[in-house]
Amino acid sequence: MSRPNYGPPYYDLGIGQMVVDWEDQRVNPERLLRDRLNKVKQVLKEREVDAVFCFAWENVRYLTGFRFHLWPVIRFGFTEAILGRGMDKPILYTMDDDHVKARMPWMVDYVRFAAGSSIEDPVAALKWAKETKKELEKEGIEPKTIAVDAWSPAVYEALPKAYPKVKFVDGADLMMQARMIKTEDEIKCLKIACSMTVRGMTAARELIHKKPGIKECEVLSAAFKEMYDLGSEWTQCSNIVCSGPYTFPYRRFTSDRIIEPGDFVIVDIGACYNGYYADFTRVWIAGDVEPSREQKEIFMRSYNALQAALEALKPGNTTWDVYQAAYAAGGLHGGFLGHGDGLGALEPPYLAEFSKDNPVELKENMVFSIEPFAGKVGVGGVRLEQNAVVRAGGCEIISKYPFEESLFIR
Repeated sequence: MSRPNYGPPYYDLGIGQMVVDWEDQRVNPERLLRDRLNKVKQVLKEREVDAVFCFAWENVRYLTGFRFHLWPVIRFGFTEAILGRGMDKPILYTMDDDHVKARMPWMVDYVRFAAGSSIEDPVAALKWAKETKKELEKEGIEPKTIAVDAWSPAVYEALPKAYPKVKFVDGADLMMQARMIKTEDEIKCLKIACSMTVRGMTAARELIHKKPGIKECEVLSAAFKEMYDLGSEWTQCSNIVCSGPYTFPYRRFTSDRIIEPGDFVIVDIGACYNGYYADFTRVWIAGDVEPSREQKEIFMRSYNALQAALEALKPGNTTWDVYQAAYAAGGLHGGFLGHGDGLGALEPPYLAEFSKDNPVELKENMVFSIEPFAGKVGVGGVRLEQNAVVRAGGCEIISKYPFEESLFIR
């Protein structure tokens, strides 16, 4: 099989984490920030929206580069950003304004203090909303339309009071229009995140193969350590190690179950580099055990669906085309095949059964996690997942890690 022509040869270079002076194809942080901000400005202009208010942490980071302490719960008020059409930079609100002033010189004049969780309080939310109006007035902006990416009950009450004549529109959709097609710097960040995840996968695989009798949580601990040693900021979810009967019906968390020889073991993990999340999955057989014929057949159903989806992942096709290709090749358990990758560990566009009614056209530099699943009660389940970039000549797989050889039917 010939190698697709993905364009300039730097697509195939190894990506290091450090910024160096001897290679110009590394991640360029200044360019990364500039290109992201310019993309949002362009969408504001195209949609004729006067301002966007961002509460989702990934959107705040996309606009400003501000990295915040991630909580595994929804929390409004720790950090927000607003960008008006025609503004040079967004205004950033955070309780860590002193940190921003000390370490983010490009935001020194644009950061404002906001007490943690302040906009979950109705009084504080209204006060904050009125302050944003003053900031926009300083910039000569009297908005008629404001896009908001997320609403808390307090914000839902406060913003219309502060802006009584304004029309509010979907800011999540606006931000995703900007974020959906990645820059080359963003893709490099995702490649590094995938490479970091390889370390975690390797640690997990070695324990599963060589040490049956170990607990699921011990496997996850070993994977976490490797990724965090490489500087992973966070993980794409609580991450999943499930085994034996917990692989079907699929259980999306890790427990203290003891892994037994011959078990299917699903490992679904992802490191986070510079805010960008890897998210890929492999399945192994525990111990030095030959898998059963039924186990191999289930594996091949998932594998064939994955390969068909990757074949269909090219410009001009739609999310529905990719879903249909996977379904025809191996069938799918459930109506969900995959999602976009980026600063959100799971973001649009989605590859799912509902894509039929709202298909999204694939464009170059979209990045997807494709994750078909097949299973049978009493035998187990298999989820296989690849991260891939849509390129002109086909897709570029960036989750470069082998599959369990013993599970293939040759």
